[in-house]
Amino acid sequence: MSEPEPVQGALRLGTRRSQLALAQSGQVADAVHRLTGRPVELVEITTYGDVSREDLAQIGGTGVFVTALREALLRGEVDFAVHSLKDLPTAQPDDLVLAAVPGREDPRDVLVARDDLKFTDLPRGARVGTGSTRRTAQLNAYARAHDLDIEVVPVRGNVDTRIGFVRSGELDAVVLAAAGLNRIGRAGEVTDFLSVDMVLPAPGQGALAIECRAGNTFHDSDLIAALGELDDPDTRAAVTAERSLLAALEAGCSAPVGALADLLADGQIVKEMRLRGVVGTTDGSTLVQLSTTGPVPETYDQAMALGRELAAEMLAKGAAGLMGERAQ
Repeated sequence: MSEPEPVQGALRLGTRRSQLALAQSGQVADAVHRLTGRPVELVEITTYGDVSREDLAQIGGTGVFVTALREALLRGEVDFAVHSLKDLPTAQPDDLVLAAVPGREDPRDVLVARDDLKFTDLPRGARVGTGSTRRTAQLNAYARAHDLDIEVVPVRGNVDTRIGFVRSGELDAVVLAAAGLNRIGRAGEVTDFLSVDMVLPAPGQGALAIECRAGNTFHDSDLIAALGELDDPDTRAAVTAERSLLAALEAGCSAPVGALADLLADGQIVKEMRLRGVVGTTDGSTLVQLSTTGPVPETYDQAMALGRELAAEMLAKGAAGLMGERAQ
């Protein structure tokens, strides 16, 4: 018996309802439409992380923006889903596949401050908002090292809400991801780009994850192959190393862990991959910050090995005792 023809109707893309999620999912939808010729319908799904107003560390940040999308995939309500990769738990379910990791946006964190202030120009006593323990730990450590008197305060909410705290005068500044502001066309509001030497981003920050069911039918397999055309091997290798570090530290996505892998070139020839990692106490009093380099990974197993290697060094330096949240 011949295999059935793949369904030619609209593909259903599961996405969170936030402005950022809809923007990045819309970009993926356009790319999938160009690849397949099929219309792509956005299916908006509310996740627990969207409705809870608690701090991410309190609600167990791992998966709070992802679980509802994955459940919709498994129920067949959507054909594929788009996540911010930094929100994705490091353990991949057997019945779902990470079909593509497109090229990465700018992974850095940025400052949006009143009066166009740079971070080092913030006045003494300035209130700086962030929803991330990773950022809190590193900002406080930098302030301690450079005698900056700032108060880092927890905030939740979408981009409008967070920037609104600055516009209203409730906060002097907020720290956000460059990638998110770029994707929604608001990069012009950035007042300072924070060097990765100052604040390492979250593992996977700036990258997207396109996930679908794991090829149990002809339609699934056909979709996996089509989505795979959007995969960027260099980005996937980098985030694989970063997420391997996170997994080996047994830390969740709301733990105070930063990581960034990049390719080091000699002229036009890429020679090595460098992986940097940091874990710290949220008051900034203690940081474990290390890096390692290795050959450019030829397989994702080699990228994972680089992450595990750096994690082992960090654990030997006391990283385990600095993380407020452990994986469940």
